[in-house]
Amino acid sequence: MSGRRALIAALVVLVGVVGARAGSEGRPAHSLSPEGLAKVSDYIRNEVATGKIPGAILLLQQHGKPVYYENFGVRDVATGISMSADTIFRLYSMSKPVTSVMAMMLVEEGKLALDDPVSKYIPAFAGMKVGVEKKAEDGKVALALEPLDRPVTIKDLLCHTSGLPYGYYGGGAVRELYAEANLFDSNLGNADFAAKIATLPLVEQPGTVWDYGFSTDVLGRVVEVISGKTLLQFERERLLDPLGMTETAFFVADPAKFPRIAEPMPGDRNINPTTQVRDIRLPITGESGGGGMVGTVGDYARFAQMLLNGGTYEGLRYLKPETIALMASDHVGPETKIARDHNYYPGGNSGFGLGFAVRTSVPSGTSWPTGEYRWDGVGGTFFFIDPEDDLFGIFMVQTPSQRGRIQLALKTLIYQAMGR
Repeated sequence: MSGRRALIAALVVLVGVVGARAGSEGRPAHSLSPEGLAKVSDYIRNEVATGKIPGAILLLQQHGKPVYYENFGVRDVATGISMSADTIFRLYSMSKPVTSVMAMMLVEEGKLALDDPVSKYIPAFAGMKVGVEKKAEDGKVALALEPLDRPVTIKDLLCHTSGLPYGYYGGGAVRELYAEANLFDSNLGNADFAAKIATLPLVEQPGTVWDYGFSTDVLGRVVEVISGKTLLQFERERLLDPLGMTETAFFVADPAKFPRIAEPMPGDRNINPTTQVRDIRLPITGESGGGGMVGTVGDYARFAQMLLNGGTYEGLRYLKPETIALMASDHVGPETKIARDHNYYPGGNSGFGLGFAVRTSVPSGTSWPTGEYRWDGVGGTFFFIDPEDDLFGIFMVQTPSQRGRIQLALKTLIYQAMGR
């Protein structure tokens, strides 16, 4: 047990300690049972032992203190170096909440509004059209370009209702155009990226369908236009440096840190049929607000604790509590009449806020808390914030192929450990 205590003590230093609080609305928070946490550990150990993943890290932090922290396996089977708290992971879409927070800082300052058209900041968006497949009399399908019913707004970018898809799933002529544009591997700066995407048609009318895609990348460019800085410069100035997120960036610049990079199993490197996980040792121009960040468990823990605290961390305020409440509330519920694409990643018990999935109903056979908000990355990482239990969890792993299965199993075991 002494080794475990030492790890937890190390992480307390790493992520900082915030005073204990009760769960939201004064309800007593559920605590995690030692027996339940042992099952969590056994599950992850078995994933490593059976060769599904090289290694992983799990942190559960409640009332501002780590209540569970464990390293499993190795960073990379090629080197055999043990997993540790300073391991660097590809965060992929766990970048999206960070970019969303930057945008909401600008909203609070009155420099940006949720109902602003994106074209106010990226003029090329004013000329965008919706691609509609139409069948001619001879049976051939052609792509017609139709005008927008209304402009794409900042809120559309935050909620994934912009009509900007990823393009590597779902089929159809417009998605094929996105796939052919090869935006994942373009390594364009954000200005050039936004200019290129503005030449493509939208896949749906703005505000009509939750359709996961490049919305947050475009939002990153909006942040640059308003701030007059690169996305990373603005993030470092306003969030990363003040929070102490010193390991978070868009690639690993220092060769001395290369051995700290986590890698997936050699046969598990495809994030989609045409794209492999990125080599984050290579310098890049693109600062993808939707999927480009790299970082450590301790860095992301500081970010998560700030959100759970209602926008403050170690005496500094980053966002107002009401702003975080707005971000963590559902903006695509039935009353909005927003449809959901067939890959609606939040799942049937959740809506979507301004940068996060938000649980709106309790899954059958559980007492999982509503109001929990979360997101994950295609590389395998995920996090969740549970205000009712004053708890957050972060799981760090690199496994594109096993991520969905592991995430559901782990969340189930964690909540079972809380009697939920």
